[in-house]
Amino acid sequence: MNDLEESTQLMLQFKKRDRLLPVVVQENLTGQVLMVGYANHEALQLSITSRYATFWSTSRQELWTKGETSGDRLRIVDIWVDCDQDALLYQVELEGSGVCHTKTADGHTRKACFYRKLDLSSQSLIFDPLLKTKTE
Repeated sequence: MNDLEESTQLMLQFKKRDRLLPVVVQENLTGQVLMVGYANHEALQLSITSRYATFWSTSRQELWTKGETSGDRLRIVDIWVDCDQDALLYQVELEGSGVCHTKTADGHTRKACFYRKLDLSSQSLIFDPLLKTKTE
């Protein structure tokens, strides 16, 4: 029996990736993957205590709580830990219209950062027809 994989003790492997864990953010009600971020120990603790998703920004090198400026917050429902304790899944309720920093052609915040898929034949990107606006 592997203690890391079978234990109920939290033994997150922050040392593996320069003290960061990848965090998949999933909408609790629909199962839609909204975004991927990173958490260091402090971001995870803030997420746990506030119940709102906080991340480590790899571009700005600082903590950020999703929605501080946009108002589109992610209220944590559950946090799941993967088998190797080196990745997290935040199941959330979206408070607002979307999580992506990009906007549709008509200026609306996209609900999720995953709005295009890779066409495996042409290796080009295809906009999700359910999310497509008139001018995209």
